[in-house]
Amino acid sequence: MSRPVVAIVGRPNVGKSLLFNRLAERKNAAIVEDTPGVTRDRIYAKAEWRGRTFDVIDTGGIEPKTDNEILRFMREQAYIAISHADVVVLVTDVKTGVTAADADVAAMLQRAKKPIVLCVNKLDTPGDPPADFYEFYNLGLGDPVGISAMHGYGTGDLLDRCYEHFPAEDEDEGEEEEMIKVALIGKPNAGKSSLLNRVTGEERSIVSDIAGTTRDAIDSIVERGEDKFLFIDTAGIRKHSKVNEAIEKFSVMRAVMAIERADVCLLMIDAQDGVTEQDTKIAGMAHDSGKAVIIVVNKWDLIEKETSTQADFEKKIRTDLAYMTYAPIMFISAKTGQRVENIFNKIKEVNAANCFRATTGMLNTILADATARVQPPTDKGRRLKVYYMTQVGVKPPTFVCFCNDAKLFHYSYLRYLENRLRDVYGFVGTPVKMIVRQRGEKDE
Repeated sequence: MSRPVVAIVGRPNVGKSLLFNRLAERKNAAIVEDTPGVTRDRIYAKAEWRGRTFDVIDTGGIEPKTDNEILRFMREQAYIAISHADVVVLVTDVKTGVTAADADVAAMLQRAKKPIVLCVNKLDTPGDPPADFYEFYNLGLGDPVGISAMHGYGTGDLLDRCYEHFPAEDEDEGEEEEMIKVALIGKPNAGKSSLLNRVTGEERSIVSDIAGTTRDAIDSIVERGEDKFLFIDTAGIRKHSKVNEAIEKFSVMRAVMAIERADVCLLMIDAQDGVTEQDTKIAGMAHDSGKAVIIVVNKWDLIEKETSTQADFEKKIRTDLAYMTYAPIMFISAKTGQRVENIFNKIKEVNAANCFRATTGMLNTILADATARVQPPTDKGRRLKVYYMTQVGVKPPTFVCFCNDAKLFHYSYLRYLENRLRDVYGFVGTPVKMIVRQRGEKDE
């Protein structure tokens, strides 16, 4: 992307996420807890300073020497963030002073040959810095900037130092590129992060057999030819009975927010588990939000197959997700890459359906044909009359039917009209919203 990138790095629990939230001006943009290691994956946000828009990346704490699997993955994530950055902010903690881990991280950053701004956090009292502040000159990174991420002191000075290292501004930098936003949703361990890593071609998200490894919603831009897609990986949504920690509660909220941001949702289902009760709830969130949906059955390489295995599996999905008959089903293996590339054309197809707008003239031709084929219902001698239909919105396509009496408009007849629209326009992958309005009612 043409916007400058600032990566916030440091050892665990020095206040990186609090600083990220301060710069992004979003209270819960990153999960903030006193538990070390809470931020596991890179988090992106847009920020602005002195008229320049830039991207800020929060990273998991770097533990230079560790055998712990999750901490090792977090360190690798931070390395990737650094490689993408124009400026790296090394956050340290004045209360603990310079530690051996700080020195190791500083040495690693110097080898990366990136502009580095040394930030000393937790100077929560205004005034001259304490004597301990000057100890940080020993890291060999130049003049440190003292801040309080908690209270906001010094963050302007920190941003000024970052600004000095921003690359020259592109003429078209302010223009937002059009991208299809795709949310990866599903229960933990369904393979969302594996799919993200497969399509991006890098270890973008931590992949582990530990369920719930991805706690935050993270963004990746993926290009295929002239098309650009923004993939939003989400924390797996757990059953409510298991959402005990505050961290997990934040993650469920983040997944819901990711669905709201997305144009298309890829509902990941584990082929070994089939559709679970949890999957139906997650699917319901996307359906209720009016998003285009593709049902992606992952780990298909692990299933022993017979002649009708795929057809039987598809039939079971249609039964379990009866309200989502419009969603296409794809069978893939994120691990081997089987049929993964086919997802991109399907994303474009369902997004186009979600954004489709029909002409009023064509809609009323369809309506006239539909009412001629199947007469509108009657009640106590009074017949429903549908005067005309018009489209009032997209994402999802939303239609209003004007009639003589809304009470006569049975749900079954409304569904019939929806099916006629689908017969003509397809609307693959998108819900369709039908609204009944009695003639004489005020237009909203």
